[in-house]
Amino acid sequence: MESLIKNFPNQLREAWQIGNAATLQPAKSPFRNVLITGLGGSGIGGTIIAEITQSHVSVPVTVNKDYFVPKFVGPDTLVIASSYSGNTEETLQAVQQASDQGAHIVCITSGGTLQAFAKEKGYDAIVIPGGNPPRSCLGYSLTQLFIIFAKHKLIPESFLTDLQSVPDFLDQHLPAIQAEAKDLTEFLYGKIPVIYAAAGSEGVAVRFRQQVNENAKMLCWHHVLPEMNHNELVGWAGGNEQMAVVVFRNKTDYKRTQRRMEVGKEIITRMTPHYREVFSVGETPLTRAFHLIHLGDWVSLYLGQKKGVDVTEVKVIDHLKSALAAL
Repeated sequence: MESLIKNFPNQLREAWQIGNAATLQPAKSPFRNVLITGLGGSGIGGTIIAEITQSHVSVPVTVNKDYFVPKFVGPDTLVIASSYSGNTEETLQAVQQASDQGAHIVCITSGGTLQAFAKEKGYDAIVIPGGNPPRSCLGYSLTQLFIIFAKHKLIPESFLTDLQSVPDFLDQHLPAIQAEAKDLTEFLYGKIPVIYAAAGSEGVAVRFRQQVNENAKMLCWHHVLPEMNHNELVGWAGGNEQMAVVVFRNKTDYKRTQRRMEVGKEIITRMTPHYREVFSVGETPLTRAFHLIHLGDWVSLYLGQKKGVDVTEVKVIDHLKSALAAL
């Protein structure tokens, strides 16, 4: 896992070459909505791109993490099915339903049943390298999402320019990212992580939570502002020193949300002294998001190593899949 995380910038470079070389069929008519369906490490990219591009995409973008797709999915819907293995049963059932409803479908996968389905139906499929844990291959899938959005004219080409700059940016900042990750690991070790972010960065916060879950084998939770100010903030009356708060922040976060974070800090630190703000680095939304993603990946690795657990294994998920196969 350590080598996979360290190779993340190179993965982004390779992903760019794969996506840039892909040819996508044109839409028969303008899309009225977009649905991205996928789960876990294959699905979190949908949440991230939906948030980063929300001020540029002129149609609704929905992220689906279930067996079923909404009724609105039809011939004027772009459905992007993302399954790293190509065998995620929820994604396979959802994309079959989307196909039955006549959607325009593009698949992102390393192979499996999803690739075979796309070939059989004549759908576009961008094939990425396989053989690794899905959570370690976000660079492959998220890059393809941006390229698909750009090729279908949903976002301006400037996003692709920014995307190409990310690998060099991460290489340049790697020593600082690793140093901050080690410090954050010491801060979180032996505690229950609580992750907060502005609503527009929820995908990045969820990615961090998922990585801590799978790599470090730890429970944690996340919430977003301003929503948590209307419920969870009150719950901090029951907080204690076992909890360690990490707030992902951007200097571009809305000023009223930033003020909410400041007031929230005053309230939360009455219950726990373990409170840390992590500011993103970068001049574009993409560099800021990828900076926090890469930082969170390193933290999850270091936490797992410090705990002495096998960072790569996910036996409980394998057990679940076996149990479902018996149905």
